Amino acid sequence: MPHQHALIVFIDNSPFGGHALIEELGTERTLMIQRTLNQITHSIIEQLPYTKILFYSDFIDYSDNWDNNLYNKQLQQGKDMGERMKNAFEYAFELEETPIKQACIVWGNVTELTIWHLTKSYYALDTHDYVLGPINNGSYYLLGMKRLHTEVFKDKQWDSPNLIRLTCDEMHEQRKSYYLLPYLSNINSVANFTPQFAKLLEDMGILSVAEQEKIKNKQEQG
Repeated sequence: MPHQHALIVFIDNSPFGGHALIEELGTERTLMIQRTLNQITHSIIEQLPYTKILFYSDFIDYSDNWDNNLYNKQLQQGKDMGERMKNAFEYAFELEETPIKQACIVWGNVTELTIWHLTKSYYALDTHDYVLGPINNGSYYLLGMKRLHTEVFKDKQWDSPNLIRLTCDEMHEQRKSYYLLPYLSNINSVANFTPQFAKLLEDMGILSVAEQEKIKNKQEQG
């Protein structure tokens, strides 16, 4: 029987995804890093029992490492991030095969994400209207809710460094409760690589730690 908790995963499979990384590393190595991030996300999510829905940015990939029989694969729809997220939540809550009682969305570019973060999110929704996972660029890596609240997706500047703060302020004004997960790092630039991820890339032969340090030093020097 399908699980009544939905886990939505947004996957960026655009060849031009991670624009800052492309400028720093070029397209080929950026794509290799994107695939590595997706593999890390996959290794965590495959252990969970939830109803899992993948939303791809550019095309539905039926030949990737996400099993077509275990994952509901869809294409993101909408003119901006807010509309794409709203449509994804709407799709989850309207699934015909099972009534979804809670839904969370995550992105495939957070290397520190663990099973704990995801399971904690659903427990938090038992007593809160929302759950949010703040990220170091001022946005969030996770958003969860018990029913579709369209207002959270409206009139937002999605690349704002104040997005998480403004979103929480709006929820407070609407007298909605929210739970904040621990802060994590967004892998959208070499400067944001965690030590563990930096070492992993070196071990995989994608990018040495020495090369990463050179790029960081060049950025710091302007």
